[in-house]
Amino acid sequence: MPFRRKLTAGMAVFLLAAGLVAPLAAQQGSWEELNNKVNSLYGQGKYGEALSVAQEALRVAEASFGFEHPNVATSLNNLAELYHAQGKYAEAEPLYKRSLAMWEKALGPDHPNVAASLNNLAELYRAQGKYAEAEPLYKRSLAIREKAMGPDHPDVAQSLNNLALLYRAQGKYAEAEPLYKRSLAIWEKALGPDHPDVATSLDNLAELYRAQGKYPEAEPLHKRSLAIREKALGPDHPDIATSLNNLAGLYDAQGKYAEAEPLFKRSLAIMEKALGPDHPDVAASLNNLAELYRAQGKYAEAEPLYKRSLAIWEKALGPDHPDVTTSLNNLALVYRAQGKYAEAEPLFKRSLAIREEALGPHHPAVATSLNNLAALYHAQGKYAEAEPLYKRSLAIREKAQGPDHPDVAQSLNNLAGLYGAQGKHAEAEPLLKRSLAIVEKALGPDHPAVATTLENYATLLRKTNRAVEAEKLEGRARAIRAKQTPRNISD
Repeated sequence: MPFRRKLTAGMAVFLLAAGLVAPLAAQQGSWEELNNKVNSLYGQGKYGEALSVAQEALRVAEASFGFEHPNVATSLNNLAELYHAQGKYAEAEPLYKRSLAMWEKALGPDHPNVAASLNNLAELYRAQGKYAEAEPLYKRSLAIREKAMGPDHPDVAQSLNNLALLYRAQGKYAEAEPLYKRSLAIWEKALGPDHPDVATSLDNLAELYRAQGKYPEAEPLHKRSLAIREKALGPDHPDIATSLNNLAGLYDAQGKYAEAEPLFKRSLAIMEKALGPDHPDVAASLNNLAELYRAQGKYAEAEPLYKRSLAIWEKALGPDHPDVTTSLNNLALVYRAQGKYAEAEPLFKRSLAIREEALGPHHPAVATSLNNLAALYHAQGKYAEAEPLYKRSLAIREKAQGPDHPDVAQSLNNLAGLYGAQGKHAEAEPLLKRSLAIVEKALGPDHPAVATTLENYATLLRKTNRAVEAEKLEGRARAIRAKQTPRNISD
């Protein structure tokens, strides 16, 4: 499965200064100056520089205000945010927890700052695929905000949005949609229909529809988001690049490459101009344009973009950051598509190693790396090497995302393909049946993934001399293909 970096994500909170009495004004000024610098460097993607300043801000806060002061909690939170951004989750977690404990002690368990800390810790767990740990934190954060600020406050909308992102990651689309819609309604009412936060909410709802193959529902939302941002922020703001990227991704998913390419290119140009050529968001834009070229078989155009993306992420975030694996994975897919298996294998293996170390052995991204390495072996006829990787990928996805997630269907489909290649049709068929049932339930009967699974099942039926059954499935697949141009689930 290729990784495409979406530039719309969950919302974490950088906390600001708490109010102080006059005798501490000088220390407060020094501390606030450091915090402002941290925020500025963070916005520029200069996480390494920001980290050292944030560490100094924490030292100043502890020396000036005492170890239990709310300003220390703020510094701990902000330092944790920087570790989080760098993929240093083990370093971030104890800081978030210490910050949360201090806020609860100083302000009580129902204060809005406690809700912000809960949200940020939940975001960390979501990034690691620890969905069971994240959900109760999001829900508690939401409950605090609804009680403290009322059900129509923008911070309530943020909590709804992030809980919806969690459900989307788990394939719980029916649970996610009403949360996104309520979040959108709150922002529209509180901030007006043309506020940039409304644009973010529109993008996220559109991405939910795109994941389900509901492209006609997604497109007007992405377009409205783009229009809001252009009006509010001007044509060269990084958020414009985000909207362009996401609309382009929608067209790409439908095979509308001619419509997608100029949007990806404009998004990249804005990012480079606004943030500089070495910003992580530029790397994401390069990756996405490369993905477009890879989908069209334009490997010569895709390869240098992936390589530049990889170099930026390695420089900005370090060689072992999870984002680095995005470029490693996708560059390896380019090599695999060209039959350059020797070049692809070490990239897939490095991607897998980074993810296991950074995210833990049971993260969905680890399952993706296992799947892709297995597919490489599969393509070379190394069935004995491929099978345990496919099986481990499937087991991770079932446990982390639930047995009815579309990614589970992908693993079942690919394992069935492996058995089919070996003539083990009896082992393959129940996997394809289960895969088909999952995608039909999760994505609807007209999703491109359903067409792919039907085609794969029909191939098996023909190999077992059941042509009449195969023709029925092929007819269904053709009808779906006539409506939408898909991506292949078996990538």
